[in-house]
Amino acid sequence: MVTNPLLLARAQFGLNIAFHILFPTITIALGWFLLYLRIRANRTGEAWVESAYRFWVKVFALAFGLGVVSGLTMSFQFGTNWPGFMNKAGNVAGPLLGYEVLTAFFLEATFLGVMLFGRDRVPRWMHTAAAALVAIGTTASAFWIIALNSWMQTPQGYSIIDGEVHAVNWLQIVFNPSFPYRLAHMLTASGLTASFLIAGLSALQLLRNPAYRPAQAMVKISLLVAALLAPTQIVLGDLHGLNTLQYQPAKIAAIEGIWETERGAPLTLFALPNAQQRRNDFAIAIPRGASLLLRHDPDAAIQGLDAFAGDHPPVAPVFFAFRIMVGTGLMMLAAAWFGTWRAWRSGTLPVWFKRGLAAMTFSGWVAVVSGWLVTEIGRQPWLIRGILKAADAASSAPAGDVLLSFTVYAVVYTGLLISFVVLLTQMALKDADVGGEQRLLPALRHALAA
Repeated sequence: MVTNPLLLARAQFGLNIAFHILFPTITIALGWFLLYLRIRANRTGEAWVESAYRFWVKVFALAFGLGVVSGLTMSFQFGTNWPGFMNKAGNVAGPLLGYEVLTAFFLEATFLGVMLFGRDRVPRWMHTAAAALVAIGTTASAFWIIALNSWMQTPQGYSIIDGEVHAVNWLQIVFNPSFPYRLAHMLTASGLTASFLIAGLSALQLLRNPAYRPAQAMVKISLLVAALLAPTQIVLGDLHGLNTLQYQPAKIAAIEGIWETERGAPLTLFALPNAQQRRNDFAIAIPRGASLLLRHDPDAAIQGLDAFAGDHPPVAPVFFAFRIMVGTGLMMLAAAWFGTWRAWRSGTLPVWFKRGLAAMTFSGWVAVVSGWLVTEIGRQPWLIRGILKAADAASSAPAGDVLLSFTVYAVVYTGLLISFVVLLTQMALKDADVGGEQRLLPALRHALAA
């Protein structure tokens, strides 16, 4: 049994934020999909657009609700598990979190009510404006949260007075060196997550009802968006990696499994990192690949973990999480490109591919959580790089208390996650069934009249 209270506190917060992040990654981009559908419905009056809008706004509301609940729970842990964080950096973290609530959360919550309950009670232009404000609100929320997280990774614009961090320049705090890359990376990840959620559930509907028009259209639209975003994400990931190499070289060394500083460092595709022997077992690597990729010079020197003795993250979780993220991303790229080519060329998707898309419904979650593990474990032992270590911010709560709360969280979140997935599946199938019945009724009436 784990009895290290610091490790348990990190695991509990990691569980909370991993669960929470699942839902904003859906709503951030799904809000813009809904705005597109709302505008298209207003302009064309196509029946399928209104049907798709009504279904996906319910999915948005469900994800938004779970995101709010898990976000509130997570925020309490700043006081219960990590009091040292707010004591040290509350003057920076507090305002940024407050801006997120004032400029984003209230906007989303208020106008989501209009989208859900005002469809037949407000003018069409107001309903469209509500959809636009909700989409803007979700993106604004991501802006402030990523600003705080990025500042913790690459802090600037502050001074330390009497042991506490104080803001000196808010522009430098918000637009810190890693912020543009993290924000772009996160927004694109959300776009891919929402795209595959839409494509996967639409494919599931088509397996149930191949003639269901909303699913036919939405699978094409979502695959096209994914086909555009997937290669964009690869470029953004490379730029983000170069930024990380400049400001957090220890994280890059862990990602690549580079134990010793060397010139012409290999690009390790797969290995079993051996922390005791400080080597990679069973490594499959491309000679000089890491130097070429990171420095654009096959003979360039790359700092290894030996340059950060006692001040670098654990290698194995960062190493494997990064490869899961990249592997999932490449699968999404291949699926999006093939699906777009096939759907727009022939108008249909083969049954085997629909099944594959249905299986990839939540593939975006796999990539996002893996990327989050790389980001957060990769900055250890620092909570705020160069300012505050995790060990100095943790509470003094006994390990048994933390273990109990961690267990409760794990059980509750597992139940909620399973319920969410099952409910979405049932909603999608029911929508396809009802849609099929609605199309059959006019034909039946016509046959009876004849």
